[in-house]
Amino acid sequence: MSMQRLEIDKFKGENDFSLWRIKMKALLVHQGLSDAIFEENLAAINDKAKTREIQLKEHSIILLSIGDEVLREVAEEDTALKVWRKLESIYMKKSLTNRLLLKKQLYTLQMEENQELRKHLDDFNKLILDLRNVDVKIDEEDQGIILLSSLPKTYENIVDTMLYGKQTLTSTEVKSILMSKDVQRKTDQKEDKNGNILIARGRSESRRINANKKCYHCNKERA
Repeated sequence: MSMQRLEIDKFKGENDFSLWRIKMKALLVHQGLSDAIFEENLAAINDKAKTREIQLKEHSIILLSIGDEVLREVAEEDTALKVWRKLESIYMKKSLTNRLLLKKQLYTLQMEENQELRKHLDDFNKLILDLRNVDVKIDEEDQGIILLSSLPKTYENIVDTMLYGKQTLTSTEVKSILMSKDVQRKTDQKEDKNGNILIARGRSESRRINANKKCYHCNKERA
C-alpha cells in the first residue's frame, strides 16, 4: 500500500520556525525515514548505501520545505544535518540577548480587554515554546502564575480563586479553566441575545394583533 503524501507549509523566514521545526520532524517520521538530523540514528544502519539514500531523501525533503529566500541561506549545505543546524543558528538564536528578549516578552505579555482568549493563549504558548528552543524552561507553576498575571480585570474573580484557593497551580490547569469559562461566557451571551430577539418578536407580534382589534364600545380599531 502506498504511503499518503503529506506536505507542510514552507518556512519562508517570516512564519513560526519553532512550529515548522516540529512539523518537519513529524513529516520525516511519516515518510518512514530514520532521522538523519540526528546522526546516532544513522549509526545503527550497517548498509552504507541505505544510509546515503536516507541522507539524500531527508536533505531533499527539507530543501523542498523552505522558501526561496531561506533556501539561498543554506544552499551550500550538502547534508540534512548541516541544513538543519544552519537554520537553527539563524532562526533559533540562543544568545543571551535573544533569551532576555523572549523572557521580557513573556513577563510583560498582557491580554487586552476585547482580545479573544484563544489568541492570547496562542501568544503565550508561542513564547513558552520559543524559550524552550533556546534552552530556557519555565516550570508549570511559574507558567500558571505568569498566565494569570497577564489577564485583564474582567478575569479578576478567576485569578483570585486560582491564586488563593488552591494548594498547587499548573499552566495546564489554568488554561483548562480559562477555556471552560470562555465557552460558558460565549454560551451565556448567545442565550441572552436569542432571548432578547424572542422578546422583541413577541412585542412586535403583540402590537400587530392588537392593531387589528376593535373597541367593544365604539366599534373602532384600537391604535
